[in-house]
Amino acid sequence: MYDWANSAFVTTIIAAVMPVYYDKVAGKGLGENVTTVYWANTQSIAALIVAILSPILGAIADYTGSKVKFVSFFAILGSIASMLAALIGEGDWLLASVLVILGTIGFAAGNTFYDALLVDVASPAERDKVSAQGYAWGYLGGGLLLGINVAMIQAWDTFGFSSSESATRMVFLTVGVWWLLFAIPLVRHVKERKPASSTSAGQAVKQAFTRLAQTFRRIKRYPELLKYMIAYWFFNDGINTVIVMATAYGSSIGIEMGSLITALLITQLVGFPSTLLFGRYASKLGAKKVLYITLALYIVIVTLGFFMENAAHFFILATLVGLVQGGSQAIARSIYADLVPPVRAAEFFGFLTISSKFSSVAGPFVFALVAGNTDSSRIGILSLIGFFVVGIVLLRFVNLSKGKQEALAEESV
Repeated sequence: MYDWANSAFVTTIIAAVMPVYYDKVAGKGLGENVTTVYWANTQSIAALIVAILSPILGAIADYTGSKVKFVSFFAILGSIASMLAALIGEGDWLLASVLVILGTIGFAAGNTFYDALLVDVASPAERDKVSAQGYAWGYLGGGLLLGINVAMIQAWDTFGFSSSESATRMVFLTVGVWWLLFAIPLVRHVKERKPASSTSAGQAVKQAFTRLAQTFRRIKRYPELLKYMIAYWFFNDGINTVIVMATAYGSSIGIEMGSLITALLITQLVGFPSTLLFGRYASKLGAKKVLYITLALYIVIVTLGFFMENAAHFFILATLVGLVQGGSQAIARSIYADLVPPVRAAEFFGFLTISSKFSSVAGPFVFALVAGNTDSSRIGILSLIGFFVVGIVLLRFVNLSKGKQEALAEESV
């Protein structure tokens, strides 16, 4: 249910509503190019803060056995930031940026500990299925609230609002309430493994910095995990670039905003059953083999994107993305959970967060570089094929069985 809870922040605030509201209302008077730059800087600052915090907080959570507490704290932070966004009016770009940064920290930092809980709530044999269920319910929950939110904005008078702007402010409030409400099941009922010995907060902080330095040195003790992480950096960067550039790319070739939002809804709704399906087949066919299939389909999607001409084509691509996006992310998460030592789960998920945040600069950069030099966003989107091809090739060198043995060896020590 936590995926159901926090996915609304990404779908409604980050992907669909806030970018437009930031440009038209919060950044009114700044100029189109200025608001675009400010919005990009807002995302960069948030990502940098999360990248710095996650591995430190992850090590602390492992030492104190407090992953659920950290998820709770960041869920509250993100939900309050979302609700306070209802106060953003014309010209309040600074307030909007601060609240988006706080909300993004709540979402991304909270997910570091939420992902790490996978090793506590599911056995290795169950992780593909459980991880997929989380992503699937996230697609359904995020898509459901987004549908309601779009209706509130488009038919604002029917819902009793004075204007579309006032309806949008209420949309931000609903995201915060939704996030907080559906985080309750995890906070109340999920139990994590406690550390063998108790550690005070001060000792945990000191040990966290020491342990973070050790993580960089220790990673070479897990060669299969290291090889997987490198492969992950490539294919995950490709996936994230498709996510963050899809709307901009569609707009650049003439797709209207209404169609872009409809496509996002299609992705969310298709993602629910398809992610469950991929989770089931990962248990039967093997997680690595199913991951290969999803990444190969991404190559097809990017190739078709090059030839896209109209909204109907965009809807087809949205359906294909919904088919593989959740499955690829869920399986990638469960594979990583199998390869990390359970006693250091939050630490290693924090390490993955910081490394993937920094590596994720490459995808948009390559897209912009190719599109700028060729004066064609179509060729820019085609350049993403390289990330998936390299990821698939590197993945072939990862021995999952050996990697699981390496992780369990740490557990026994």
